[in-house]
Parts: sequence; structure tokens; C-alpha cells
Amino acid sequence: MEISLELFNKTMGDLETGKLRVAQKKDGKWMVNTEIKQIILAGFRLGKIENMSQGQFSFFDKNTFPVRKFNEDDGVRIVPGGSSIRRGSYLASGVIVMPPSYINVGAFIDEGTMIDSHVTIGSCAQIGKNIHISAATQIGGVLEPAGALPTIIEDGAFIGGNCGIYEGTLVEEKAVIGSGVIITSSTALYDATKGCFVEKGENGRVVVPRGAVVVCGSRPINKGAAAGSGMHLYCPIIIKYRDEKTSNSVNLEELLR
Repeated sequence: MEISLELFNKTMGDLETGKLRVAQKKDGKWMVNTEIKQIILAGFRLGKIENMSQGQFSFFDKNTFPVRKFNEDDGVRIVPGGSSIRRGSYLASGVIVMPPSYINVGAFIDEGTMIDSHVTIGSCAQIGKNIHISAATQIGGVLEPAGALPTIIEDGAFIGGNCGIYEGTLVEEKAVIGSGVIITSSTALYDATKGCFVEKGENGRVVVPRGAVVVCGSRPINKGAAAGSGMHLYCPIIIKYRDEKTSNSVNLEELLR
């Protein structure tokens, strides 16, 4: 596929307006747009290192990926204090970004979502509506391989502080991820309400079920030399599914808006 600078620039513009997305849900299934990912990757080849320093701060990056500019018509609240939002990312009206945060190329953040302090939204991550991503949380990026689904957080989810959601994990609607939970493609997720491990999705991705409430936990090592030693492996646990009490405890404070 031949990718020109003109095509790259047009694609970046369409990503920023929300006309294009790296991934979308169709007929209940998330599908990745491989072509868009390939165009984003081409931007690194097409660009040249440029001095992007501001005042006393020195920055050098590819000129194809400058910091994105916003205006009042975008309806986005970006609180002063060191946040950086890269070109080719989409922030819907009503999104709040607390400083300092970083949002990478290809990311999509839908209406009413709050990005708290020290949060990183990785490349191509898809963040739904009315989500709270709490302080110091990392949402991993997935640019390569081009056909791989990005990390996805669906509408109404709540992600606690100091969490790490990586490697194409899918957090379904209204799920609650407790503080400190780390999920990667190799993580085993245990459902204590059903007494079994949650089956992994396509290509081994972890899928956190709709409305699940997940906290940090562990499981004993039952194989090899460590079996019976009392040693444990990290294992996040679904302790229940969201109810009215849970919803009340994670609702966003409207006064902050």
C-alpha cells in the first residue's frame, strides 16, 4: 500500500474529527481498521525530526506528529498544567483532561469521559462514553501488528487509580476495575461469583465482562518446584457484578464538571 504525505495528513484530520476510527463495534463485535493503523505507522517514516521546543523546555519529534491544537468550539476541557495530546487523536465534546496526562495518536475518547491526573492513553486506545479513568492509570497502546485490536474501554466503565490495562484488553460496559489492578494478555482473570477463570477472547485477549467488579487478588502456584510452597501468582478477581451500591460509589461528581 503506497501511502503519501497527503493521504497521511487527511487521515490525521479525519481521526481528529471522529470521522475515522481505528476500531469500531459492528454487530456486537469489535473490528480493527488495519488500513488506518498502516497509515499512522507510515507517518513515522514520512516525518523528519524537528525542534518543537517551547520556552525553556526542549522537545524533538517527528514533524508528522505535533501536539494537537484545540479551540473553544471543540467543547473539551483541558486543565492547564502539562498535558500533551498528540495529533490524530479524537476527544469528544464534554471530555475532561486533568494535568499532567498524555494521549497518543489514534486514541478515541468519547463524550463525558474524565481523564484524571498522570494518566496515559496509549496509541489507538478506544475509550467510550461517561468513563472515569482515575489518577496514574495507564491504558496501553497497540500500533503493531496492524491487525491487532487496541485496548478498549466500553461505555460507563470505571477504572480506579494506579491501574494498568494493556495489550488489547477489552473492558466491557459498566465494568469497575479497582485501584491497582493490572491486566495484560497473559493475565488470568478469575470470576469468584462463578468459581472459574474467565475464558479469553479472540487472539488470547482478556475480556472483562459487562458490569464486573474486579479487584486485586492472587492464586497459589500448584505446579513445578514452587507447588505447595505457599507462593502465589498475581490474579485479578471478579468479586461481584455491578449493583446500585457500586454505581453510587463510582458515580462522577457532577460539581467537578
